[in-house]
Amino acid sequence: MRALCWHGKGDIRCDSVDDPTIEDDGDIIIKVTSCAICGSDLHLMDGYMPTMESGDVLGHETMGEVIEVGRSVKKFQVGDRVVVPFNMACGQCYFCKKQLFSLCDRSNRNAEMARKVMGHSPSGLFGYSHMLGGYSGGQAEFLRVPFADVGPIKVPDGLPDDQVLFLSDIFPTGYMAAENAQIEPGDTVAIWGCGPVGQFAIQSAWMLGAGRVIAIDTVPERLEMARSHGKAETLDFKDVNVYDALMEMTDGRGPDSCIDCVGTEADAGASADSMLDKAKAALMLGTDRPHVLREMIFSCRKGGTLSIPGVYVGMVDHLPFGPAMNKALTFKMGQTHTHRYLEPLLQKVVEGEIDPSFVITHHATLEEGPDMYKAFRDKTDGCVKVVMRP
Repeated sequence: MRALCWHGKGDIRCDSVDDPTIEDDGDIIIKVTSCAICGSDLHLMDGYMPTMESGDVLGHETMGEVIEVGRSVKKFQVGDRVVVPFNMACGQCYFCKKQLFSLCDRSNRNAEMARKVMGHSPSGLFGYSHMLGGYSGGQAEFLRVPFADVGPIKVPDGLPDDQVLFLSDIFPTGYMAAENAQIEPGDTVAIWGCGPVGQFAIQSAWMLGAGRVIAIDTVPERLEMARSHGKAETLDFKDVNVYDALMEMTDGRGPDSCIDCVGTEADAGASADSMLDKAKAALMLGTDRPHVLREMIFSCRKGGTLSIPGVYVGMVDHLPFGPAMNKALTFKMGQTHTHRYLEPLLQKVVEGEIDPSFVITHHATLEEGPDMYKAFRDKTDGCVKVVMRP
């Protein structure tokens, strides 16, 4: 089959690789009908995620048609259309029973590797390093899906792929980010990053009762999408001092909740500290670039909440923890417990409350994938979200 594979920093290729096969009775194989490039895939492309190996198949936003079913699978049969969550869950361990699916104890087959780095292992992820299981990803013609009775969700035939594909990751991620922000009716919510997750965080903040949403970015197309589709007020961080602007907009109090939809690769041009972070990363003296975290700590109102769906991979320097403690801020973060949100968010799509396809700016083939990775990373050609059809 054809698949997008990682071959080193900045080197993504469309290769021919072996087709997946059933490895466990609980597996299914799907023929991929749609897959997408995620912002967190760029951390792999840019070399920030350790334990990647040359030839690893990328991708964790995937859906398709079931073509083979393991002997113990009860939930699916050949021909079903399914969306696959980006993370895996066994459904039986302590964390799965608490619906903390991204913390599953059994799905990361390289858990010991992760434990040495993090203290404990999160769940396995598709196409996202050997430390998180070494599973082949879904930017490919076919995908093996373990724990099939627990993970994927069957979708109605009447809904096109573009409307349901993002249940795999970015719609639940944006929704959980807003949920973690502990929004009360009428609250002011500030969201850093207007990429795809940020756009869904904006939509979700309104769903959860926000009275005001302020979106922060510098890419014109993203800011326009946040304004026109998200009905958010916007700030271009290259035109204003974000802290000063937020204080002026909130009468000096600050937003009630702040959401970091950027993660480890904050724009190096955002400020002096973000330029220093990038220099440290280039010299292998640091990994993450936590400019957004620093800015949120200073900007959030006293007693407010910071929600962090943006991916971080290592240690962060110069985090103003003293101000966070003295302001009595709450931090809520983590990989998305995707499985928890599949049914309720699918229902919102079915009922017409939201059409998630609004974020798509580019459709492409797998063969065009390497060029699409570059366009997405470099934010050229108005690229906000890429969907590929194998």
